Amino acid sequence: MRMSLRHAPATLRNRDPILTVLRRVLPGTGTALEIGSGSGEHAAYFAAALAPLRWQPTDASDTDFASITGWAREHGASTVEPPLVLDVTSETWPVTHADAMFSANVIHIAPWIVAEGMLRGAGRVVPPGAPLVLYGPFMRDGVHTAPSNAAFDAELRRRDPSWGIRDLGAVTRAADAHGLSLDDVTEMPANNLTVVFRRR
Repeated sequence: MRMSLRHAPATLRNRDPILTVLRRVLPGTGTALEIGSGSGEHAAYFAAALAPLRWQPTDASDTDFASITGWAREHGASTVEPPLVLDVTSETWPVTHADAMFSANVIHIAPWIVAEGMLRGAGRVVPPGAPLVLYGPFMRDGVHTAPSNAAFDAELRRRDPSWGIRDLGAVTRAADAHGLSLDDVTEMPANNLTVVFRRR
């Protein structure tokens, strides 16, 4: 079983600071929809810590689904639902209601239409007052928050010109267009932010 487990080293460094924010902003029950679950390490760790809140992992393909379910077993996270394929740019999602949404390190390693699709989807599936929580690097007022982020952004854009660290102002404006208001910004280790929007 362990052969199917994929490890993303950054998850070990950021999971506890993120969890501190999630404990504060997520509901105690219901379902949290994760966009871009990747290896599944966040899903398993957060679900185990936040039970009885149920955790719905998703990704754009099923490539890592064995890893997602494997990590859930490793952590004894019985509240992790079977992962689903979810294309955030689609107008039809396999999940039509969630009590919260969470996404870590997705919108900068994807075209801008992915960020727009995520925000548009949150406007459809979460109820008024519910949070959308985004974790990762952001620019503030068009300026990188650290030289390391500027170098990372340049590397992302070399890999794919449609990728890149997003400006928090641009994300906030796009969120506003879909009924989401900026509620909280928490500075995190490694020059990252956890940003909370809430559905109006």
